[in-house]
Amino acid sequence: VQLVESGGGSVQAGGSLRLSCEVSGYTYRKDCLGWVRQEPGKERDELATIDADGSPRYIVPVEGRFTISWDNAKNTLDLQMNSLKPEDTAMYYCAGSVGDCYLRPNGRCSDWGQGTQVTVAS
Repeated sequence: VQLVESGGGSVQAGGSLRLSCEVSGYTYRKDCLGWVRQEPGKERDELATIDADGSPRYIVPVEGRFTISWDNAKNTLDLQMNSLKPEDTAMYYCAGSVGDCYLRPNGRCSDWGQGTQVTVAS
């Protein structure tokens, strides 16, 4: 399994960033894929997932602003982030688990990438 994120950076509030994750070892529409973020000293929060049936799910704070998608040509899991807020500042990780998302032990993915930093200035 290999999950390699890219696309992080610094942006002003209200701006946009697109994160991308090169995925190997997991299969779109067969396994659970998602994005999580972690602020210093806090636990990781799962932001969005694509389930084995291809359906996306989001947590309330990012719904309507973030879009998770799969790029078949590049074999990447992407996260388009719009209307960014300072509270979106965190390390962002791509994550995956075998099978449907609801089958995950403790509701969390089993593998994560190294992460990419997103900083939103006010």
